[in-house]
Amino acid sequence: MRILDLALKDLQQIVREKQAALFLLIMPIAFTAFMGFAFNQGATRTDPRLPVGYIDEDNGSALSENFYALLEASTVVRPVKLEGDQLAQADARVQKNELAAVVVVPIGFHTRPADQLGLTLIADMNTTAAHTARNAVQSALIRLMGAARIAEIAPAGAEADRAAAITRAVQAWSDSPVTVAVEQATALKAESSPASGFNQSSPGMIVQFAIMGLVTSASILVLERKTRTLARLLTTSLKRWQIIAGHALGMFGLVVFQVALLVIAGQVLFGVNYLREPLAVLIIVAALALWVTALGLFISTLAKTEDQVVLFSLIAMFLFTALAGAWFPLEVTGPAFNTVGHLTPGAWAMDGLQNIVVRGLGVESALLPAAILAAYALGFFALAVWRFKFE
Repeated sequence: MRILDLALKDLQQIVREKQAALFLLIMPIAFTAFMGFAFNQGATRTDPRLPVGYIDEDNGSALSENFYALLEASTVVRPVKLEGDQLAQADARVQKNELAAVVVVPIGFHTRPADQLGLTLIADMNTTAAHTARNAVQSALIRLMGAARIAEIAPAGAEADRAAAITRAVQAWSDSPVTVAVEQATALKAESSPASGFNQSSPGMIVQFAIMGLVTSASILVLERKTRTLARLLTTSLKRWQIIAGHALGMFGLVVFQVALLVIAGQVLFGVNYLREPLAVLIIVAALALWVTALGLFISTLAKTEDQVVLFSLIAMFLFTALAGAWFPLEVTGPAFNTVGHLTPGAWAMDGLQNIVVRGLGVESALLPAAILAAYALGFFALAVWRFKFE
């Protein structure tokens, strides 16, 4: 009961701090939103192909439309339809690098024989983009000429309409003779969450600010030791282990409370589906809180002043969150950084949370990360007890 009283005393002291709400809730939510939107913007796919203006003076004939379809299917150029009256500005747009080139399909294009299909290309051939665009346009034109040739030599009655024959031949270019069947790995459940920047930022900020929240709770221990309040507690009937346990329980309660709020905020505000596996989330939250509590106790034994608490907490936060992949997915860093990252507890906390919200896994996926976090917690707690001084 006395352990609980000591823990409640710490929590009440933290709640009275003016900056408590800032560190515990406001800053984590703000950073989660900022990082989530940043990841979403970075994940938004933009068309990397070279923009090429397309002016059709053949009035949308079947042949010119098929040529446009070939350009649109290109992996190199992206056709941008322009009106005929924009021909005068085409050269200026090329010079300003707004367009890599401009293709002009002439009048009567559809009436020409297959071996006489010609067009006009406006480009600044002093640039690499122009050469690349020209090669892509020539490649599409060669395909169109081949399709037109097939239509010309087709037996009578096989294709009554030349335009239909050309369309079929053009479409054949898009039909790969080789097909690849993609199946989802059986380890991943169908209900795994869609890609979202918040699935990265929310777990990351939970790990980061759980450590940052130690600034207040660790400072209490330093202040008590500095004012000799901690030593005076020994004059009471409280034993040393009870004093340590009471302060540790207060830190644990603080971390669980903060993480629970951030999980709810992630679920409600940002659509991160934590509650799909509530038991798995609870296991990871408890293991994370144990590790952070032990880390906080260790920091309080190292720091002699409140300023040092802030310094050591910031060092721990930046070290563990950077290596954990809280700011960016470890999968994109390469195997070496990924391996080094998983030598730290933060990476396992991220794995445990993302196994639930990203990979769609169940309770069993939380057991290994939770066990490793608990092992780290035990190690930091042993170091804290070893260094703890009451005098």
